[in-house]
Amino acid sequence: MEEYLRSRVPWSTEPSLETKANEVGVNFNALIDGIKNNRSDEEMAEEFGVKPKCIGYLKEHFWTRGIGSIMGQD
Repeated sequence: MEEYLRSRVPWSTEPSLETKANEVGVNFNALIDGIKNNRSDEEMAEEFGVKPKCIGYLKEHFWTRGIGSIMGQD
């Protein structure tokens, strides 16, 4: 009896963190540096000209979904 093996190629469930950052006008590399340096949402929001809540959402994405939001496996 032969089993059917489905392809389990990684796939994305939502836009990457870089895409989301770019959509709101936040420099992705500077965002990552800010997270790395433990900068506050308020500091980063002032630098990027967005609301602290926006930075909070981007940070949440980073900490809970990573950079690329890739799911699945080979």
